[in-house]
Amino acid sequence: MSDLDKAAEAVLRANDRGGYTVPTAGLYPYQWNWDSAFAALGFAEFDIDRAWRELETLAEGAWPNGMWPHILFRADDPDYFPGPSVWGAGTSVGAPIASSGVSQPPVAATVARILYERDPEAGLARLRALFPKLLAWRDWFHRDRRGQSGAILVTHPWESGRDNSPDWDGAMARVPIRDLGSFQRRDTGHVDPSMRPTKDDYDRYLSLVAWGREAGWDTHRIAAEGPFAVADPTMTFILLRADRDLRVLAEALGETEAAARLGADCEAGADAAAALWSEDLGAYAARDERSGVFADGVSSAAMLAWYADLRDPVHEQRLLATLHDLLDAAPLAVPSFDPRHPKFDARRYWRGPVWAVVNWMVARGLHEAGHQSEAERLRHDTRRLIEGAGFYEYFDPCDGSGAGGPDFTWTAAIWLAWASPTKKEGWN
Repeated sequence: MSDLDKAAEAVLRANDRGGYTVPTAGLYPYQWNWDSAFAALGFAEFDIDRAWRELETLAEGAWPNGMWPHILFRADDPDYFPGPSVWGAGTSVGAPIASSGVSQPPVAATVARILYERDPEAGLARLRALFPKLLAWRDWFHRDRRGQSGAILVTHPWESGRDNSPDWDGAMARVPIRDLGSFQRRDTGHVDPSMRPTKDDYDRYLSLVAWGREAGWDTHRIAAEGPFAVADPTMTFILLRADRDLRVLAEALGETEAAARLGADCEAGADAAAALWSEDLGAYAARDERSGVFADGVSSAAMLAWYADLRDPVHEQRLLATLHDLLDAAPLAVPSFDPRHPKFDARRYWRGPVWAVVNWMVARGLHEAGHQSEAERLRHDTRRLIEGAGFYEYFDPCDGSGAGGPDFTWTAAIWLAWASPTKKEGWN
């Protein structure tokens, strides 16, 4: 075990709060949805029982309608805003834990398959108990977040996991800002404000929370009537991957009806993806459900098509060329937004920086599709970033410096599971 391997394990242990992890101390003091999934991936490298427990604690917050929320407020922390009193969600709809009112990409389904296949005999009982909640969650996506085209909608930028991506700019500009009264952001007290969403972004985020709260967190109504609904490549492609992995797990459990239903949705996934193809960009792109307008730049979300196992030969070759353009434009890949675009910002959250977790998903898909040189480029770049800057939340793709929160759980997890040179075969 290398010194960085030991340091990564120490980050996971330090952020462990007794069965669940926080992304990093101070900035994110609760349990975040897809952060926990990646944490489980890291824990699996040295404690498979603890890895399963991470998914199990995440599932404890599932809503009665099947949704797994993006934050579980397991203990009130006055240093975080907006907290449980602002959201007014979770327990208000009959869920067991106070939570946010939106979800996040269902990476947990894919990680559950990885954990199970690591040791099927030991993992069978854990999987059998977890599977119904995973299935109910994906059913919720198909029921309450599917747009007219079949692509999956996000109803708040936070739901996508890519909070302030330029992908949302057009739709967010039409969100009316409420009279929010006085409030104090806590994120900019932990991190340089130049790395965080702007005040205008934040006012609109909170206005969307207020709308959802007034709608009683009726997730079907929010998608149908709310002021923000965007068909999202991230959510669409990660759900397609989840459907594929859950089908394998359903077959392992003898759940034949579920396996058949999941298989049908996998087959229909190509049509949903096609609705997100932008010929102008040569890539998949977010599309405003209300206006039909595509985002005007290429984000790293487009490259998750391989992770979703899409194999459209015409689009794939064009997308591969677009990926090469991004790789040529960024010394360290893959940037969250095209460095050649005027909206690119190398250090402001999802408007340009590199995220290790996105690199892992994109590279995994490329590897499975046979694009080995591109997959290894992403792995090598991720290794260089962490070796050079440490376990930061994200990284500047131009100079490799770390940004956002330090000692970040999911970056440490990706190091252990994939980026470390001691991980000889990093594809699980």
